[in-house]
Amino acid sequence: MANVIKESNLPDLNLVNRGKVREIYDLGEHLLMVTSDRISAFDVIMDQGIPHKGQVLNTFSKFWFEKMLDIIPNHIVSTDVDDFPAETHKYREQLEGRSMLVKKAEPLPVECIVRGYISGSGWKEYKKMGTICGIPLPAGLKESEILPETIFTPSTKAELGDHDENISFEETVKLIGQEMAEKVRDISIAIYERARKFADEKGIIIADTKFEFGLMDGELIWIDEALSPDSSRFWPKDQYQPGGPQMSFDKQFLRDYLETLDWGKVAPPPPLPDEIVQKTSEKYREALLRLTGIKIED
Repeated sequence: MANVIKESNLPDLNLVNRGKVREIYDLGEHLLMVTSDRISAFDVIMDQGIPHKGQVLNTFSKFWFEKMLDIIPNHIVSTDVDDFPAETHKYREQLEGRSMLVKKAEPLPVECIVRGYISGSGWKEYKKMGTICGIPLPAGLKESEILPETIFTPSTKAELGDHDENISFEETVKLIGQEMAEKVRDISIAIYERARKFADEKGIIIADTKFEFGLMDGELIWIDEALSPDSSRFWPKDQYQPGGPQMSFDKQFLRDYLETLDWGKVAPPPPLPDEIVQKTSEKYREALLRLTGIKIED
């Protein structure tokens, strides 16, 4: 079993944020972003980490950020520890494969969600209201069905432990202005549609995904992570069948397991059986292998 890093321990670096998955250290000119093996579901961080998860997410982000450079610049400076400031080098064992040196940016206060299929919270809202984030959709859609067109359904960015809330495009305009709202919508859809086409050829459906953007010297850049199994729904194309939940290469597998338990979806989390931990790790690595050709061995 791989060495699981639940959280990085870099005592003489300036830790400025510990999120659900990533730790961010301020190194002066740049930030150091370290991707742990933590996993959260229903906004609760599980007690067990998932082997290799941090490496998978970091590798995915590097892959997609580079693939979309002609659409929008991103925050990566380097993912090679040799390029990081000297004071980080003694922590190489914790950083190798799961960290990136990034530019500083002012994050926009919205999560930019793009959906090509109807699932998750979107499906729940549609069943009640016939809409997703207030966008009216045709009657009679089935769960997991492809949408007539890709839709942009932003949400608020909640504090750790709180739930993100879906908001309308009009509410997004109030938060970041008309021009910026239109810009992030159009860029989000452009990235998603290119990624979806690429993944389709590799046998994976990207049902939906989430992006974050920030401003650096007035320029919009893509930040945080990119099209990972944590921020997207990945479905195997050969097993796709609309009309219910899908097999997945993302943490939906873990959510589905947790739904079988008598647990109120608040901390503390239930302990995860070894087989669920291992299977989740396998699914993440399988998605990476299929989409990028990169294999992470146990």
